[in-house]
Amino acid sequence: MSPMIDASTAGVLAALNERSREIFRRIVDSYLQTGEPVGSRHLSRLLPMALSPASVRNVMQDLEELGLVFAPHTSAGRLPTQMGLRFFVDALLEIGDIGDTERRRIEADLRAASKDRTLENALVEATSLLSGLTRGAGVVVTSKDNARLKHIEFVRLEPERALAILVAEDGSVENRVVLTPPGLPASALVEAGNYLNARIRGRTLTEARAEIEGERAAAQGELDQLTARLVEAGLAGWAGLGGQRQLIVRGQANLLDDLTALDDLERIRLLFADLETKTDVIDLLNRAETGEGVRIFIGAENKLFSLSGSSMVAAPFRDGQQRIVGVLGIIGPTRLNYARVVPMVDYTAQVISRLVRGPYGA
Repeated sequence: MSPMIDASTAGVLAALNERSREIFRRIVDSYLQTGEPVGSRHLSRLLPMALSPASVRNVMQDLEELGLVFAPHTSAGRLPTQMGLRFFVDALLEIGDIGDTERRRIEADLRAASKDRTLENALVEATSLLSGLTRGAGVVVTSKDNARLKHIEFVRLEPERALAILVAEDGSVENRVVLTPPGLPASALVEAGNYLNARIRGRTLTEARAEIEGERAAAQGELDQLTARLVEAGLAGWAGLGGQRQLIVRGQANLLDDLTALDDLERIRLLFADLETKTDVIDLLNRAETGEGVRIFIGAENKLFSLSGSSMVAAPFRDGQQRIVGVLGIIGPTRLNYARVVPMVDYTAQVISRLVRGPYGA
């Protein structure tokens, strides 16, 4: 998995000689491992080439002028800036692979979770697995129309509003208020429910809606105009056209591990507040849908983490028609072990994609 290097990143890369790159890499590696700044004396002992602490300090000053590192305190060591982390991820990160043992565990656990043919169980397991393997918080967002349906019923609330009750095969129930055409008779609600129930069982909302639209011409003789409009209005609302999304988060407690200072605790408090704002999480994950493969979001590059200073590694998963149906990822501190987390998220997304293609890997 090779990094994507844009023009600005290439320019910075060209400005660094081999010695500067090695020192910068060591600063970032130290930060990712400990979260602490590293000084020139310690760096001079780590480097494969012979350099005095004074020579290392000169290089560190050059890196600081490029905006890649900063000194948190006077006469202290250096830490990577957010720009430096982005540069490291885009240009210098060497992404490995996950081991056979972890591959087998991910595959086996997710297949076991999907045995009852519910995608949500597999997604919950995926977030828990990623959380446990990476010590971050696992997150998944997916359209709520992935559930396989069992029953739909319409109940009149007011002359022009009805309650649509949607029951999935996994037993979950969703209630949605839909607008009904003026003058719709009560019998049309029953007729619409019967019409849908004859077609939806075992299908997702997307599949059911596509089939019903395909039958639209033939259905004209079976349904009068008002009932057809009711069916269309109800399914349009459910099928994700209004942006309805489902969010799953597991492992928030992992973010409380390895606190090194009070400001870390404040960062975690802010992150928990961010996670409560589901719209922001979903918006960020939706952005990950626009790219191929794994996307990495660092700190203030996105609205969600502008205060908490955290990062996300996310990858989309797809159905049998290669359509993106959701995104899964890991939220953690900016000093995530990216080399390990990126392939972990990527492989988990691949397994979920195979399970989605169906029915659930059977």
